[in-house]
Amino acid sequence: MLNASVLQLQAGLDSGLFTSVELVQVYLARIDEVNVKGPCLRAVLETNANAIRQAEELDKERMTKGRRSQLHGIPVLLKDNIATVSSEGMNTTGGSFALLDSVVPNDAAVVKRLREAGKTNMSELAHFRGQVPCGWSARGGQCTTAYHPQGDPCGSSSGSGVAASIGLAAVTIGTETDGSICYPSSNSNVVGIKPTVGLTSRVGVIPISSAQDTVGPMTRTVEDAAIVLSVIAGEDEEDPRTLAQPRPVPDYLGALNPDALQGKRIGVPRLREGSSHFEQGPYFQAAFDGALKAIESLGATIVDPADLPSANEMGSKESVVLNTDFKIEFNRYLEWLEDIPTGVRTLADLIKFNNDHKELELPDDYDDQSRLIASEATPGHDEEYLRAVALSIEQGATNGIDAVMKEHNLDALLFPGSDGSTPPALAGYPIITVPLDFYPDDTPIIKSGPHTVYPAPGLPFGLNFVGTAFSEFQLIGFAYAFEQKTRARTRKRPYEAAIPKTQLKGVAQAFST
Repeated sequence: MLNASVLQLQAGLDSGLFTSVELVQVYLARIDEVNVKGPCLRAVLETNANAIRQAEELDKERMTKGRRSQLHGIPVLLKDNIATVSSEGMNTTGGSFALLDSVVPNDAAVVKRLREAGKTNMSELAHFRGQVPCGWSARGGQCTTAYHPQGDPCGSSSGSGVAASIGLAAVTIGTETDGSICYPSSNSNVVGIKPTVGLTSRVGVIPISSAQDTVGPMTRTVEDAAIVLSVIAGEDEEDPRTLAQPRPVPDYLGALNPDALQGKRIGVPRLREGSSHFEQGPYFQAAFDGALKAIESLGATIVDPADLPSANEMGSKESVVLNTDFKIEFNRYLEWLEDIPTGVRTLADLIKFNNDHKELELPDDYDDQSRLIASEATPGHDEEYLRAVALSIEQGATNGIDAVMKEHNLDALLFPGSDGSTPPALAGYPIITVPLDFYPDDTPIIKSGPHTVYPAPGLPFGLNFVGTAFSEFQLIGFAYAFEQKTRARTRKRPYEAAIPKTQLKGVAQAFST
């Protein structure tokens, strides 16, 4: 089950080799093995107590009416900032005790499209609290990757990346404002899609900024990510940004073409604020250069360098936009909740709650909430904010991605998996992350937090394909062609203790069909 795909699982379900109930039971057992026991990965915060009953209903429906989609009866893990109705018995807290037992009035829009089985850990409040190590939340503790006992999972969709990497569910869902899907996907050796802002609804998601927030899949293969995106994409009248997307939503499975890169032009931005992207050693750069050769062998033309004109100023006012939006939109989210037992009803209340409960929320090494304080101090959508929004669009799109792609007649841009999130974040454009390689055994270990390391021997890193608005179909094709050519994900397994031993009877038979 370490590499089980959605289509393989559906084949087993359709042929009766196993049921959705058995599938859920096995995933729950796998979570129990490694989450807070054994390697203590802390990828999953909680699971749905009704999951077995829901699986029974879906098994009956499969038998009587057939399946609804490729995700029928497939367990999904959600990031803990995505709302699920309280009758499910699960929380939606953003990893914070301040929102424990809060009552959401409805499922998030993407959940209505999915229905799910559990919640993953995340960097608290989508890593927007302050300079707190990636993958940590007060409720969940410090999440680590499955490729090194102290491996930094990056954030904020850290638990989703780790859970996908070792098969704690077939599908996981993350969110991104700037880097929160692509970076943890890179660090956990999985595929992540950060969709164009407006392709997937944000209704019912604890927000940072509607200018940049988006919801996307994190899976083990491009094929699985395409299946999930086809389900969760679409219009939502409660999220006006989604009404601008092209119609109808594509079947992204149709993009899976191993020849998709033939005749395409791929640009390589080498500058980041005036310096090189490659600050993680010669092995990292050599692997990236090897990826360029692989893409050339698939028939593409590499344009290198293809630097963004705005590279030296990129993101200079992003914090103004995010800090201002967070205060307004987080307070609006709190108003949407039907009940909050802690009494936290504003961002100011949250800051006070953290100070009043330091033993829970501000322990040693995790005690910074400077971004919350900076956000609370913002005056609202004033002239400075409006100028910052306009500048961000100019830097990310007009004088950034759009400019370089037009100048060189490019079909996509290529960044290291540990970099390149800010231009598409500012522009609202998509990123698809695919596995690339692993650090060798002689890699010097570098501490990235009090209890995490990156890089270190065996830790993975990926590759980011970036395009313009709603170019997901084309990017999925590029990512799939690269994935099929390199098979990079399967070059190394997680460390032994991190791999759950529980397997599903009949899985091997399903995979051989």
